[in-house]
Amino acid sequence: MFTSSVVIVGGGASGALTAIHLLRLARASRTSVTVTLLDEHGRHGLGQAYSTSDPHHLLNTRADRMSALDGEPRHLLDWARGEGLDIGPAGFLARGLYGRYLRDTLAAAQEPPVRVLRRVTAKAVGLDGEHAVRLADGRSVEADAVVLALGNRSPAPMPGVGAHPRYVADPWAADALDRIGDGAPVLVLGTGLTMVDVALTVTRAHPGTVVHALSRRALLPRRHLAEPAAPVAVAVPGGPVRVADLLAVARRAVRRGGGDWQGVVEGLRPQARALWQAMDLDERRVFLRRVARYWEIHRHRVPPASADAIAELRATGRLRLLRGGLIEAAPAGDGLRIRADLDGAATDLNVGWLVNATGPGADVTADPFLARLIGAGTARPDPFRLGLDASPDGAVLDAAGRPGERLFALGPLLRGTLYETTAVPEIRAQAAALAPHLLRAATSRAVA
Repeated sequence: MFTSSVVIVGGGASGALTAIHLLRLARASRTSVTVTLLDEHGRHGLGQAYSTSDPHHLLNTRADRMSALDGEPRHLLDWARGEGLDIGPAGFLARGLYGRYLRDTLAAAQEPPVRVLRRVTAKAVGLDGEHAVRLADGRSVEADAVVLALGNRSPAPMPGVGAHPRYVADPWAADALDRIGDGAPVLVLGTGLTMVDVALTVTRAHPGTVVHALSRRALLPRRHLAEPAAPVAVAVPGGPVRVADLLAVARRAVRRGGGDWQGVVEGLRPQARALWQAMDLDERRVFLRRVARYWEIHRHRVPPASADAIAELRATGRLRLLRGGLIEAAPAGDGLRIRADLDGAATDLNVGWLVNATGPGADVTADPFLARLIGAGTARPDPFRLGLDASPDGAVLDAAGRPGERLFALGPLLRGTLYETTAVPEIRAQAAALAPHLLRAATSRAVA
């Protein structure tokens, strides 16, 4: 019997959700398939986000929206109940527990020997022709179809301190924060969700630790309400979308709702992809430059428990927000000397640790694997170089703009194409929609 082979490059949530939906569809259609899930660090099903062991790192989305299965919203809640976990629909599960849930769901999706999941710990470095993925150790994995599910890239490297033992280049690398427990001051670059988690971890590790968080606007993610806000209908004019008009519509909706901006955000979220694609390239650039950060802090909110902990750290002086930009960082004694532009004034700061929480690297070609695909003409970056260009069904576009028949992408890699594509609800829907395309692409070899 011919067995199709699908290789998923990336073992985090994007890869796990793809494998889950593909295996379940193969079972329903009685199709034989082998799914190979490649993960460089051996964190299959966990990736960066859900490999944390800190129980204070919570999901930033309520449990009733975090089901791994598209169309089965209670799946996570039923799993939690079966595990004896006290979590309601509006609650926020620990991220480590959610990783366990993804792994359990992934294991349940396979049906050996006809529908098999292979977990391979290896780094993909290129494609060998149309039907194999080349690995860093010299091996190749046969593939009738390939999915790029790489998740968020690591922060861009910082010149001058790259090898310093007290510089944490990627806070989500295994055990990256375990070293920070000596009470020395910590500078975190970035004030987003990653900074929140870093601050919660390092301040619990030592009662004297003070965290300085530096970003251009020093904006923190907003807090979730105790109970979810009802979505507010936001009527956006049809046709091409201008950022100024979109902001005006949103502000009017907030005023009409008596200041209920969370309901407006919930009303806009399902329209985000269509709105992004209705903007021309110039308007998208305006959005990225002037609006994106404000959208992110209102869209990606923190649970009340995390918000309370951050507020306590700020009130006691253990978390200090700094508005400005980094000028340079250099070794100084046992730590680092930081020079930053704070509100227009050059300021020096001595810290014991420096943590890069600036978010994904800005240029997709900084990833050697993706750079090789782009260099070979197999793929092309999106116009903003945030990720790869792709067709609506996730087929990666080559240098000439033609969709590939066997190469697909989903999740954060499509941010420049879809924009709203980094959270589980959006990735879950993409994985469900992609599964039939993958089966068709993979099984087409059998009749070729």
